[in-house]
Amino acid sequence: MLGDSATDSGRSHKGKLIIDATVAAQAVRYPTDLGLLNESREIIEKLIDELAKKSGAKKTRTYREQARKLYLSLAKNKKLGKRLLRQGIRQQLQYVRRNLSLLYLEHLLNMFDVFPLSPRKQKLYWVIQHVYSQQLAMHKNRENRCDDRIVSIHQPHVRPIVRGKAGCKVEFGAKISVSLVDGIALVDHLGWDAFNEGHDLQSHVERYKTRYGSYPETVLADGVYGTRENRKYLKANGIRYGGKALGRPVKQTELNAEQIKLAKAQRKQDARERIPIEGKFGQGKNGYRLNYIRAKTAKTSETWIESHLPGDEPAGSAQEFVCPENGCHKIRLLTIFGRSIFVDAA
Repeated sequence: MLGDSATDSGRSHKGKLIIDATVAAQAVRYPTDLGLLNESREIIEKLIDELAKKSGAKKTRTYREQARKLYLSLAKNKKLGKRLLRQGIRQQLQYVRRNLSLLYLEHLLNMFDVFPLSPRKQKLYWVIQHVYSQQLAMHKNRENRCDDRIVSIHQPHVRPIVRGKAGCKVEFGAKISVSLVDGIALVDHLGWDAFNEGHDLQSHVERYKTRYGSYPETVLADGVYGTRENRKYLKANGIRYGGKALGRPVKQTELNAEQIKLAKAQRKQDARERIPIEGKFGQGKNGYRLNYIRAKTAKTSETWIESHLPGDEPAGSAQEFVCPENGCHKIRLLTIFGRSIFVDAA
């Protein structure tokens, strides 16, 4: 294994590092502005009913039946125009504002000496206020985007990730940067906000050196990683980048024809060797539901994602190698049903 030979070999570079990024989609309902406001209104109405019952106060009028009918008349419309949609959003904003105002929920909360809502319902109350402020700002400014946009009331950490791929332009979940070495996929960067994975190349390489004690000979990645800054960094550390050179193609002559032919063949070979990381994503999403994360909190979702990237070892296998940071410390790599984890050999 790479960990055994990297420290013993006299070479300063060894192995290949394959990197790429993808989105682990959360199991959330496809968000719409109208749907988010309607869900916010329904949750607030339940909170009002609960607080009115606890305090013994008279239940206030919330016009919930009228609001529900207006929402359904638009939600069931197959061809909803912009004018009707804007009108429906304005109506739901008015209902949410009315229920949040001092006449309703705030008035009931002020009747208690101790905050009466449980931590879970208190979180929903706070999230709904943020949703209302975001939707109101977009409605007033006639915009379709805002910073840190909430797309799920029960999972407010989820953000829309614009991918631009056919059939799925926007995904909702965590974006992950993954490095693949000897069939073992490791998540090096996980973020709920969209980020440019091209900036992660240098951190991938440094993590490789920390794990295996040497720099890789080659880094295989797609074109988004091939920035001038990254190429300069790889060249300074003596690492070959498996991608197309920047600038215009070299004009072919009799003197460089063979060299151009070899460079083209090398690029094709690099493209073939980069395929396994795409297969790893497909295996994780189709076999381990990496594209349908059903965990509810950010922490449990991150644990789900990092444990559902499969390895290439058979089920139940185990290997030992010496940690490059400490030659006396042995680490055992356990692979159980395709999932690889590192544990102390002791």
